[in-house]
Amino acid sequence: MIWQALSFDGLPVLIIAAFAAGIVRGFAGFGTAMVFVPIAALVVEPIHAILIMMTFDLFGPIALLPRAWRDGEPRDVGLLGMGAVIGLPFGIYLLTRLDPIVFRWLISLLALGLLVLLASGWRYRNPLGVLMTGIVGVISGFLCGVAALPGPPVILSYMSSPRAPQVVRGNTMMYLFLVDIMTFVMFAIKGLIVLVPLVIGLVLTVPYAIAGLIGQRVFNPEKEHIYRRVAYVLIAASALAGLPVWGY
Repeated sequence: MIWQALSFDGLPVLIIAAFAAGIVRGFAGFGTAMVFVPIAALVVEPIHAILIMMTFDLFGPIALLPRAWRDGEPRDVGLLGMGAVIGLPFGIYLLTRLDPIVFRWLISLLALGLLVLLASGWRYRNPLGVLMTGIVGVISGFLCGVAALPGPPVILSYMSSPRAPQVVRGNTMMYLFLVDIMTFVMFAIKGLIVLVPLVIGLVLTVPYAIAGLIGQRVFNPEKEHIYRRVAYVLIAASALAGLPVWGY
């Protein structure tokens, strides 16, 4: 099984995608799926792409969590998680019924659409109370299940708040770790765990974790806008490359 994972023809592509995703996750706190999944969908089927990402995204960021816990608000993250429990099963149900080409269109267009919202400055302007935080969690959970994109709804809601950049980054990183655990459990319940993609995900944990530490090392809250622009460029490049219009 390990040999099958290491000899997989698309492994170099997945390593590059995981490293780029780790850099973005390290300094922006989000963007792993928006960078990795459109590229991964070029070489593996949709459920396997999400399973691979879910595996390295579960173990890779562990070294980043202590700082995220110090900077963030665990109670708020818990509320988001409660909402995600509701939306996640519906997203996974839809994922299991998608054709791979349809999935590539969906993941790339969703990533581009959410990126436009993030970059345009549009934000949810009302206060984030308990109910609204839970609703954001439901939307995030659904998008996580169907396209492995739990981060953008949270970012769009947080960016309009008076929270400092390091608090937003910390909350987002903790929530994404939590929703990965929840997705993993849901995949296991539905019998969607496949061992070879799981092993590939474990292999990718190394480049992803190293890249995440590099990204965290260079993160400076005073220059947060620069890192965000770099993240936007990488997300756009990945989403465009993943569109099924290039003959591969």
